[in-house]
Amino acid sequence: MAFRASLYARLPTEKPNPATRHIDRRSTLEIVRLINRQDALVAPAVGAKAKAIADAADLIARSLGAGGRLVIVGAGTSGRLGVLEAAECPPTFGTPPSLITAVMAGGRSAVFRSKEGAEDDPAAGARAVGRLKKGDVVIGVAASGITAFVRAALVRASRLGCATVLITSNQKPAGAPALITLAPSVGPEVIAGSTRLKSATAAKMVLNTLTVAAMIRLGKVYDHWMVDLKATNRKLRLRSERIVCDLGRVSPARARSLLKSAGGSVKLAVLMARRGLSAGDAKALLRKKGGSLREALG
Repeated sequence: MAFRASLYARLPTEKPNPATRHIDRRSTLEIVRLINRQDALVAPAVGAKAKAIADAADLIARSLGAGGRLVIVGAGTSGRLGVLEAAECPPTFGTPPSLITAVMAGGRSAVFRSKEGAEDDPAAGARAVGRLKKGDVVIGVAASGITAFVRAALVRASRLGCATVLITSNQKPAGAPALITLAPSVGPEVIAGSTRLKSATAAKMVLNTLTVAAMIRLGKVYDHWMVDLKATNRKLRLRSERIVCDLGRVSPARARSLLKSAGGSVKLAVLMARRGLSAGDAKALLRKKGGSLREALG
């Protein structure tokens, strides 16, 4: 869909913010406080979309639980937020890298060096999701809601039978090409059109909420602990030990011993501690309970 130049001027992300008039004439402290006051508007705006965000999180959880994948598509800042979200899920939730991936307009190099023109290529957006299948979920992130690359990816994904979600700061994106639209009303940016500010903060919050809520539904969290984390460095190994100590009700030394026997799996170590099981029996029980530690603990 082509958009007239006049439409861009009417986008909420392009409008000037009355609260930041003459910001260039203010002291640095006044600038910082003004930016902070504007940032404080973001969390309530995201909270106002809680029901729609929950619906999208349930949709993602159902898809991943049934063998689907999640792909996050974006351009510029929005694309980089998707890359960050996808990269953080494997160490936090133990997901394989192929389960949650990101597509960046302009390719991998655009993550580090801006390729602004890439967002205007709808053909590239459609190609980027061409190998998806029915049952996958595609999240498009576009502050304006009309980014050609993102819209084309969502349209193609929908035709392939994928569920689609659009995260935007435009409450009324023309012909929104998504099953669910999440549009926190953050208002004009501190600097007109600079959507790496409030719009990006809102998108980051929504993406965090979607993946965390979905992973909780999939049993990747017990109580408030990440029980499927991958302990790939010292910090994460120590975190694993603390989790086993807390949930397994054992000493740090015993936690380390259990984790070694469990091949580093927090869930298995906790089951071994609480149920007095061998690693093999704990693994069998966890498999029987669909990977849910809560179910396995009974």
